[in-house]
Amino acid sequence: MDVKRVKQILSSSADIEVTYNGASVWIDGLNEDGRTATVHLRGPLEERSTVEITELQEM
Repeated sequence: MDVKRVKQILSSSADIEVTYNGASVWIDGLNEDGRTATVHLRGPLEERSTVEITELQEM
């Protein structure tokens, strides 16, 4: 995924499915470096991780 698409997903009111390593995640925000984003797994766990945006996949 690229920076432009991450920004579009963050500003969208739609439920856009994104995966990281096969797991469904929510994108919480794009980090200042423009290469990473903060995400958390969909579901009850709120543990957040910083991941490379190039590793995010839109379903």
